[in-house]
Amino acid sequence: MWPKKTIRSTALAGVVLACLTAGAATAPEAALAQAKEQFIPLLVYRTGPYAPNGVPIADGMQDYLKLINARDGGINGVKLTYEECETGYATDRGVECYERLKGKGPTGASAVEPISTGITYALTDRAPVDKIPLVTLGYGRADSEDGQVFQWNFPLLGTYWTGADILIQHIAKKEGGFDKLKGKKIALVYHDSPYGKEPIPLLEERAKMHGFELIKLPVSAPGIEQKAVWLQVRQQRPDYVLLWGWGVMNSTALKEAQATGYPREKMFGVWWSGAEPDTKEVGEGAKGYNALALQHSAGLAKVHDDILKYVHDRGQGTGPREEVGSVLYTRGVLMAMFKVEAIRRAQEHFGKGVSMTGEQVRWGLENLSLDQHKLDALGFAGVLRPIRTSCSDHVGAYYARIETWDGAKWSITSDWYEADRSVIRPLVERSADAYAADKKITRRTPEQCQSS
Repeated sequence: MWPKKTIRSTALAGVVLACLTAGAATAPEAALAQAKEQFIPLLVYRTGPYAPNGVPIADGMQDYLKLINARDGGINGVKLTYEECETGYATDRGVECYERLKGKGPTGASAVEPISTGITYALTDRAPVDKIPLVTLGYGRADSEDGQVFQWNFPLLGTYWTGADILIQHIAKKEGGFDKLKGKKIALVYHDSPYGKEPIPLLEERAKMHGFELIKLPVSAPGIEQKAVWLQVRQQRPDYVLLWGWGVMNSTALKEAQATGYPREKMFGVWWSGAEPDTKEVGEGAKGYNALALQHSAGLAKVHDDILKYVHDRGQGTGPREEVGSVLYTRGVLMAMFKVEAIRRAQEHFGKGVSMTGEQVRWGLENLSLDQHKLDALGFAGVLRPIRTSCSDHVGAYYARIETWDGAKWSITSDWYEADRSVIRPLVERSADAYAADKKITRRTPEQCQSS
């Protein structure tokens, strides 16, 4: 296992090799050898109040990249290199990490995954200038679904408007129909940050459509102190509570709900509020609590078996073996997988066996097409449904299920829901158009999309 104190780029090995062989290779040959690398920066948070959630994500990302190198020899012979940079989930540190890593590797950064909505907001204006795509799997700006305006943002698998819409659908189903929501109270307990505020426009739209009252209850970061919020919950007695938390905020909310007697079965979290660190400490006290599953939940699939075989069994696992298959670890694996498949797709278009630029990887992200056969071949059977992106659709899939904590583990407890794009898309386009007007961006036409 690599020492945790100094997490180094595997690009170092390529540099050493180039030095050893310099006397035997011509300059063009040496340059070609160096170009057989694809650099992927890893913005992580292994320290601070969000570390319990950030660590398994970071471990999953690293382990999948190690798997591709160990099992496949890279992507068509191009080895993946990477370097971690600690953000602490702080926006300013995230921007510093981006600036530090964006130019590394023979072609610069392939794509950046901020793992923070705040950092995503800060980098959205920089990405087009640097020509580096931002991959924001299940988070980021909801309006960046619109790729005709947000050419460099890719909120793959779902945005917070996707998640909010599905939660309202599920609550309506429990109540017997959307008409039964009239007069109900739904409270949003949210992280007081860009992340926590993201679902509000969609929830306000649904509230107008169906006549329920939306109660907005912000929680100051990191979310350890919530007594005043749950006093309001006790006073206002909402029929349901939506939890939009992260890190310690989630377990604290569940403890406060238990203390105030609010039924956990009436609580529904977004997919960042539905992992083992959120509920293990609360245990039986969280029994009945529900959250969205961003397609996957806890459990082992073939991709995990391969990681254990090719990475952990060889002593190269990034974190503990028992972490493999946990909710957030798998989220990290998915973050890495989509970058790998975007690079592979770019190679199919621009040339196999060479490093891709950020601009070429952006094309790969915008032309992803992973059907079930492909996903199964990659080891993701039972983890994901098919995903297909396009110029106008940078999400590619709009599905989620409900998972429920039984006191000891998470289990899927609903069928698939698909977000209603007839509700979401008008909000997306209005917000994207406002952003474009503010930034003086011209929306890409369908013809420009086909040629880009």
